[in-house]
Amino acid sequence: MDAVASFVAHGSPQSVSDAIERLARAQGHITALVVPWESTPSTLSMAVTSVKIDGWAIEHTNLGTITLTADGDATRVALVGHAMEGERQAKLAKVFDQFARDLQQRLG
Repeated sequence: MDAVASFVAHGSPQSVSDAIERLARAQGHITALVVPWESTPSTLSMAVTSVKIDGWAIEHTNLGTITLTADGDATRVALVGHAMEGERQAKLAKVFDQFARDLQQRLG
């Protein structure tokens, strides 16, 4: 796993996770969802996946995780990409990197 970005965003982890989910949906080919069983009251964990739809088949490829940690009135955001090998995975890693930069630019 490689750290891609970390920054501080205004608002609670829940409000920041909502904003991240909206930004992912707007891109159309990425999802970002809170993973409740990996979260605590002060820290939310989010899974980021690439979505490929082919007819009735939907393929989700894990791109990385986002950890949101409460820090007073703000939230610390840490994005970590999952190690990927091969040509397709290299393209997906670039997608995650771009998503991380977009989040940092919009929320940081």
